[in-house]
Amino acid sequence: MRFGPDIRPAALLDRADKARVRIVLVEDHAILRDGIKVLIDMESDFQVVGDFCRVDESLAGIRELQPDLVVTDLALPGRSGIELLAEIRQLSPLTRKLVLTAHENEEYIRAALNAGADGYVLKDANSAELMLAIRTVSLGQQYLCKAIADKILSGYLSGDQRHAGAAAAQPITGREREVLTRIALGNSNKLIARELGVSPKTVEKHRSNLMRKLQLHNAAAITTYAIRNGMTSCEPTGGRVGERLLSLQPLALIS
Repeated sequence: MRFGPDIRPAALLDRADKARVRIVLVEDHAILRDGIKVLIDMESDFQVVGDFCRVDESLAGIRELQPDLVVTDLALPGRSGIELLAEIRQLSPLTRKLVLTAHENEEYIRAALNAGADGYVLKDANSAELMLAIRTVSLGQQYLCKAIADKILSGYLSGDQRHAGAAAAQPITGREREVLTRIALGNSNKLIARELGVSPKTVEKHRSNLMRKLQLHNAAAITTYAIRNGMTSCEPTGGRVGERLLSLQPLALIS
């Protein structure tokens, strides 16, 4: 696993031989929407083909445009972004969906992922992370910002397993579950081995078994699995709402 600048640039940045990714923005704050549009349009391989502030008008636009990617907030006037995500699956099945929001509690994260979100980024993110998230999701992979990944897994790693029964039906062992959560947090095989008191080869075997059993291919997919199967304990954080773009380190892909 690599973080931030260490992510393989060839895998995410070399799209010169491909058509431009057509993107629709859904954000009710005009200043923020315009700023995101400028950032995206600066990239030669991206093109904003529509921007909207409400769910109903965005659905009409998505039906007509059939974009490659929709970047949407969850808090929208009238109807929520969760409803938008669910309806996009019917209107434009091939469209990828990235959430960009201030909401960081588990209720919103779980609802967005279950509604079909392919990525989740907080509005605290800087422009570099936002573009990384857009590129990752547009390439058919999943993306969760590190702040969300750390937050939703911290409760499970500290021993709170209130929803362990939901995960018990999955064909993974307790030790594999321990390895799974540590992989999602970015730990190397050597570090996981040291923490669990086993050899790196044993960790590598558990890792291989997990990927095979669960068909998970990157850290964001692992974290998504943990959320959807109740392997997390994450409480709402209250009223911190960011409309600005500050710096976070992104959760990158497993090589």
